[in-house]
Amino acid sequence: MESDNFLCGNHEGDRVRRLRVRLASAEGASALLSGTAVAQQAKPTIVLVHGAFADSSSWNGVISQLQQDGYKAVAVANPLRSVSSDARLVSDVVEGIEGPVVLVGHSYGGQVISNAANGHDNVKSLVYVAAFAPDAGEAAADLAGKFPGGTLGEALAPPVKLSGGGVDLYIDQAKFHEQFAHDVPAEAATLMAVGRRPITEAALTEKSGDPAWKSLPSYFVYGDGDKNIPAKALGFMADRAGSKRTVVVEGASHVVMVSKPEVVAVLIEEAAK
Repeated sequence: MESDNFLCGNHEGDRVRRLRVRLASAEGASALLSGTAVAQQAKPTIVLVHGAFADSSSWNGVISQLQQDGYKAVAVANPLRSVSSDARLVSDVVEGIEGPVVLVGHSYGGQVISNAANGHDNVKSLVYVAAFAPDAGEAAADLAGKFPGGTLGEALAPPVKLSGGGVDLYIDQAKFHEQFAHDVPAEAATLMAVGRRPITEAALTEKSGDPAWKSLPSYFVYGDGDKNIPAKALGFMADRAGSKRTVVVEGASHVVMVSKPEVVAVLIEEAAK
């Protein structure tokens, strides 16, 4: 496993640029050695799956970078109802895509892609963005509480009872910025708090099936300032999955793809190559 730590400010920009140069050099050398410099394979489609208390727009900064670099991206509207049904939806999306796919999941979306990738030969790699990577029989709630440091429970609003049974969970709007997105400007975080999507309690406690990370190369990026999933839990899951590269962004919140989209895009592109 390789690991990178990114500092904030200019140092972070320098590290990102150096990483891009390193990846570009490696790609060029590999192409020359294998004789594929002229006829390269089509780039994979990047399928992005958001997690709880977010929506597809949370990927906008990452998508912009991917598109500039010639990648097609699909941001799935994750229903956040149950692991099994959400994974089936993502699986259906992957089934309809011709050519190779890289699956990217944020938070609870990591559990979804871990299940959705199974049975699809065109899925080439997995990228976990501040995300759960459960083993079989584990639930997101189990892993969130495995290590100290998470404060999500204290930030939740009163549950919303559903007419069909169960409850939806929301983060209290007044606590959203500090809990979920402390490194995002306050105005943007306020809009995120209003537009985010709730998740059922049942989805967070549903046990996972056999994880695709046991058979596919996986990559991890997260912030060490994450208050939803403790950094120790994220590091534990990355190590267990045999992460090909783990990028830890100093001070970043749970929405590292919003606050540091270029860092996330660089790692996704590495996974795509």
